[in-house]
Amino acid sequence: MKRPLKGEGISMLQKIDPKTLTKNPFTLIGDQWMLITAGTPDHCNTMTASWGGVGVIWGAPAATCYIRPQRYTKEFVDQNEYFSLCFFDESYREKLTYCGKTSGRDGDKIKACGFTVETGAGGVPYFAEAEVVLCKKQYAQDMKPECMLDPSIDGAFYPQKDYHTMYIGKIVEAYQRG
Repeated sequence: MKRPLKGEGISMLQKIDPKTLTKNPFTLIGDQWMLITAGTPDHCNTMTASWGGVGVIWGAPAATCYIRPQRYTKEFVDQNEYFSLCFFDESYREKLTYCGKTSGRDGDKIKACGFTVETGAGGVPYFAEAEVVLCKKQYAQDMKPECMLDPSIDGAFYPQKDYHTMYIGKIVEAYQRG
C-alpha cells in the first residue's frame, strides 16, 4: 500500500512490515546518521544521532536511541509517548550536520532545513524526505557509570559526566521508498 506525501517532488513511501527492512542498520545509524524527532506536528524538535539500534525485545520489533541530558529533543521524547527515527540518503548530509550542531532552542531547525513534516502513529511527526521507523516508547533509563563494565568507556565518552538516556521503542510503523 502506497501512501501519498505532501512534499512536492518527494517519492512515495511504502508502509512495510518492520521485519522486512533490508537496509543495514550499522550503515543507516552509524554512517548515514538519523534524526530522532518527537512532539506534535506543530511543535516538535529533532536531533541528529549516530548511536542506536534495531532488533527484537519483548517479542516485538524495536529500536533504541540514546540522548544526552542537555539535548533539547530529550524534553520532547520525555514528554511524548512516540518518537520517530528518520533515515536519509547521503544528499542530506549537510542538513543532518546542521541538525546535530544547532539547538532547536535557538531556532526552527526543521524550517531551516526545509523538511516536510508528516504525522504517523500516535501523532508523532516525521519527515516526508526520509525513510522512517515510528516507535512507541516502552522503556527509558539513564546510563550510569557504575554499570559500565569497561571503565575506559566512562572517560572516553563521558568526560563531562553527561550520561545518555537510553530509550527503547516498539516499532509500530515503518516506511521505505517504493
